[in-house]
Amino acid sequence: MNTTKKYAATALAAALGVTVLAGCGGSDGTSAGSGASKGSGSKTVTLVTHDSFNASEKVLKQFTKESGYTVELLKSGDAGSALNQEILTKGSPRGDVFFGVDNTLLSRALDNDLFTAYEAKGLDRVADGTEQDDKHRVTPVDTGDICVNYDKKYFADKKLDPPQTFEDLIKPEYKNLLVTENAASSSPGLGFLLGTIAAQGEDGYQDYWKKLKANGVKVVDGWEQAYHEEFSGSAAGKKAKADRPLVVSYASSPPVEVLYADPQPKEAPTGVSTGTCFRQTEYAGLLNGAKNEAGGKALLDFLISRTFQEDVPLNMFVNPVVKDAKLPEIFTEFGETVDKPATVAPEKIAANREQWVQAWHSIAVK
Repeated sequence: MNTTKKYAATALAAALGVTVLAGCGGSDGTSAGSGASKGSGSKTVTLVTHDSFNASEKVLKQFTKESGYTVELLKSGDAGSALNQEILTKGSPRGDVFFGVDNTLLSRALDNDLFTAYEAKGLDRVADGTEQDDKHRVTPVDTGDICVNYDKKYFADKKLDPPQTFEDLIKPEYKNLLVTENAASSSPGLGFLLGTIAAQGEDGYQDYWKKLKANGVKVVDGWEQAYHEEFSGSAAGKKAKADRPLVVSYASSPPVEVLYADPQPKEAPTGVSTGTCFRQTEYAGLLNGAKNEAGGKALLDFLISRTFQEDVPLNMFVNPVVKDAKLPEIFTEFGETVDKPATVAPEKIAANREQWVQAWHSIAVK
């Protein structure tokens, strides 16, 4: 996810730059050490990822203690930028494992033969429908729902019901209220576009976007600008005197607003329009040409261990992908459950993504 997908994590992780993490062990799902990790000549594994990747120090220390591996973390901008850099250096990768390619961009990574097949230990515990490659070139790590978020105070003050569906967003009462990200450069922006395609169909999405454009949708480069500078419901947006009470973000945004508020409110200041959601899944893979293949395999095992998976929500603000991982209380109390998110088949995304984005750009960005 631009992860994205991932507000406070973006700020926290950006402060880390290139840093050192740690390795893994065990076979019961509590941690993820692998026999593959033994005997490697190097004890450093390089994880190439986007700026929103983050993990707690405690979990990383356990990783090192149990496997003997340390992980050098190489952050490379947003998910799309990081992937593009790996495509440019394929065959001579900058690291051993890549994390952060999602289902909207997965076909590009696979078509460019970036990854070596490896079936990670514990893969039988991941949620149904998250595996998208039967050759096991990538391993699912987390999921998140890209959704419109709304500023509760704005709508309460206006005595106006917040929108709940894609169709609502083109109604006149919501004119000039929505800000979204550029689908050509932003993971949530692309996810939102795909959500409208799933809802309106390939024959109807362009007309829908013409209506959305006429209703005053604002398009900005990325999530950071949309959420922190344009959205009136976020803490940063309030300070910036933002004037858009609707933003494309994630279903996990409300718990984060509560977590970082001081004092913490009894109710999240933002809500989720659950009829506007698109399901995003992030993957990791062993890079072709990796110098430390054994260590890379151990790291993939670790990423779907229960130890790492239960660390994911409060560090990257997305959902764990394994079925036995528990969510923190703040997620269950303040988060939204999206029962029926929009989806588009990966093969359809692969065949049409570029033309969809080009058509969208000609309508929404002028």
